[in-house]
Amino acid sequence: MKKLTVAWCLLALVLTSCEEHRSKAARLMENYAEVKIPAPDLSGITDNGKEVLNLYRFAADEADKIYWEQNFGDKALMEGLEDPYVRDYALLNYGPWDRIDGKAFVEGYGAKPAGACFYPADMTDEEFAAFADPDKNSPYTLVTRAADGSLKTVWYHDAYAAHIDKIADYLQAAADITIKESVRNYLLKKIEGLKTDDYYESDKAWLEMTDSKMDLVLGPNEAVDDALYGTKASYGAYVLLKNLERTEELQDVCARLPEYQQMLPGDPAYHAFAPGDESGIFSCNVIYYGGYTNAGFKVIAINFPYDAKVQEKLGTRTILFDNIIREKFNRTVFPVGMTLFEGEHQAHLDASAFYWNIVFREVAKGLGVKETVNGKGTVSEALGNEALLWEKAKSNVLGAYLCGNEVAAHRISALIQKEDVIATFVANIMRSTRFGGADPTGQANIMIYNWLLENKGITRKESGRYSIDYAKTWEAIESLGAFILKIQATGDYESALEFAQKYTVAGPTIQSDVVALELEKIPVDIRFTYER
Repeated sequence: MKKLTVAWCLLALVLTSCEEHRSKAARLMENYAEVKIPAPDLSGITDNGKEVLNLYRFAADEADKIYWEQNFGDKALMEGLEDPYVRDYALLNYGPWDRIDGKAFVEGYGAKPAGACFYPADMTDEEFAAFADPDKNSPYTLVTRAADGSLKTVWYHDAYAAHIDKIADYLQAAADITIKESVRNYLLKKIEGLKTDDYYESDKAWLEMTDSKMDLVLGPNEAVDDALYGTKASYGAYVLLKNLERTEELQDVCARLPEYQQMLPGDPAYHAFAPGDESGIFSCNVIYYGGYTNAGFKVIAINFPYDAKVQEKLGTRTILFDNIIREKFNRTVFPVGMTLFEGEHQAHLDASAFYWNIVFREVAKGLGVKETVNGKGTVSEALGNEALLWEKAKSNVLGAYLCGNEVAAHRISALIQKEDVIATFVANIMRSTRFGGADPTGQANIMIYNWLLENKGITRKESGRYSIDYAKTWEAIESLGAFILKIQATGDYESALEFAQKYTVAGPTIQSDVVALELEKIPVDIRFTYER
């Protein structure tokens, strides 16, 4: 009987341990509210167009496979995890590392390599510096080891040839059946770009493709996972349907890009860049995400191309993801503000203010400067692995600055006040600090939060709720915006690093906020399921 009792105790301990393990993984999944992307309304889309959309999704799935190889390696290792909660969280994060805190949550894995799978894990900085191949700094090459152990570069189109061939086949099939000449031209140029890693012509064709109700954004675009040198681009894809009525409204914003450039704070020399005249703003609903775009936190808008030469000669295209913006505000931004703001500020949380903050955040990505003013090369080259953090901070801060000015001047159709813009911006910053310090997006928002706190724009009361001084918050936005533009224009890496080390620390107030939001079960972000 005693042996039986011991056995039952041991079994109970095992079951309790398993339940605790599952519960931890389940709680991690609860950080991401499940959002169902409904089957798209394809009324008005021809049968050919519907088939083109299917081909776009097949191509996006191949981009997704490339991203697994770039970020982690063999996806099957994560798919084969026994614990279903851990498996689901690993698939959400595209690997065993949590994108909130950067730590491994799967047993047997250590810290994520700073260079992901773009560089050899055992490569030293000295070895990379001595490597004389100029292609090592291309966004579209892997640095690997040759048979003799020395470093060599491999172009993406060679490293991922099997996947790229499949993508090319899908895009060629779509080009063969589309009735839109601009779409056909874009797809053929995109195939060429994927096979050569030269995207100038496909970027140009994409910016010229303005008459299609559908869009595919696919390729290595953002250096989101190269925490080592900040250069290697990750593969991702979006399949989109255009909202024609709202797009027409946004074109007035696009026409004023040169004016917005002049409106930016600080020394005019630090924002003298002239955007190209083919820039555009489109409102779309997302049908499908693939690759880095689907990993962890979901973006709600994009501004492409990133290539500074393309931006200068041709401009950029901003795309707002209407359906995702709405879900983010309702599920994360609004409840965060309602939980953390004192009552008088809660009334200024506004969905339209959030939308227009995002509009101008994306507009701001194409502003500032792309080349340093003192001969240090591009901003990206000068700031290295700090570049993405400062670009994220720039777009957030200057987006709020432009939005506030436009609302105050009554140049936006939405019935919102400047206080709505500021309060909603602050709520979104607080929401985004939960992304943690492992990701440039989280770092940028922590930096902005700490700046607002230090400059008395926001004050955390004993109750745990925040008071907002709108005048001081606005002054802090303006001063930080001017400082960011100076850092980028001068390519001042040392000052950028020093400032980031001071202000990207999640202090006790942020940590207390995280606990409060977790107790209220407010998700950090969203994840998707799809209807077909």
